[in-house]
Amino acid sequence: MKIKCIIIDDEPLAISVIENHLKNFDHIEIVETFNNPLKAYRVLEQEKIDLIFLDINMPQMTGFSFIENLSYKPLIVITTAYREYAVKSFELNILDYLVKPIPFNRFLKTINKVYQQVYVSSIKTDASLQQEPHIFLKVNKKLIKINLNDILYIESLKDYIKVITTLGDYVVHKSLTAITEELPQSNFIRIHRSYTISINKVIALEGNTVEISNRKIPIGRNYVKQTKERIFNIKDDKENKN
Repeated sequence: MKIKCIIIDDEPLAISVIENHLKNFDHIEIVETFNNPLKAYRVLEQEKIDLIFLDINMPQMTGFSFIENLSYKPLIVITTAYREYAVKSFELNILDYLVKPIPFNRFLKTINKVYQQVYVSSIKTDASLQQEPHIFLKVNKKLIKINLNDILYIESLKDYIKVITTLGDYVVHKSLTAITEELPQSNFIRIHRSYTISINKVIALEGNTVEISNRKIPIGRNYVKQTKERIFNIKDDKENKN
């Protein structure tokens, strides 16, 4: 399944930056780009667009006015040179807010949010269209697709993290806080200042440790209550279904 997007910005260079970033993601298709937001309504009426990259300050119409006049609302990512519009933007229920110039690492975080919305949160009626929920991580200058179900746990290594999966380990230049925010809270939880785990991969809980794939991982003192509640709640849900 392709994620269809359009880009709306009155600056050709800004459009070019987003286009170059998107070349790294095969599952996202750029349907069209627009310097004039008014012309974008035509495409939105003719086909289903999943995602819009939208500037705010444009001569024909502001990005805010554009959003307010949409007949349906795709996922919207604001791209602007101004930080002061962030609060108003999130009041309009946008997905993310990117400040120009947009670095690729920040853009990658946005794309992972897009994937979570499209492939995890959305309910698909046709099973043949479903994609395995996943994120992309930059490992040794290469974008690696990692299925969420393969992740066992993530360990902090100061300025890096180690993502331990059923298929291997990946060292990524990212903070544990940042990666935890990108993962769905329904499946992942931070249990220590140095560890985030996949809840459904927990084999056992003993004292203030959890066991995942024969590895005992400590639960931090400030995380004990929340961790145990989450693990036991999920186990209770499974037992109630049986």
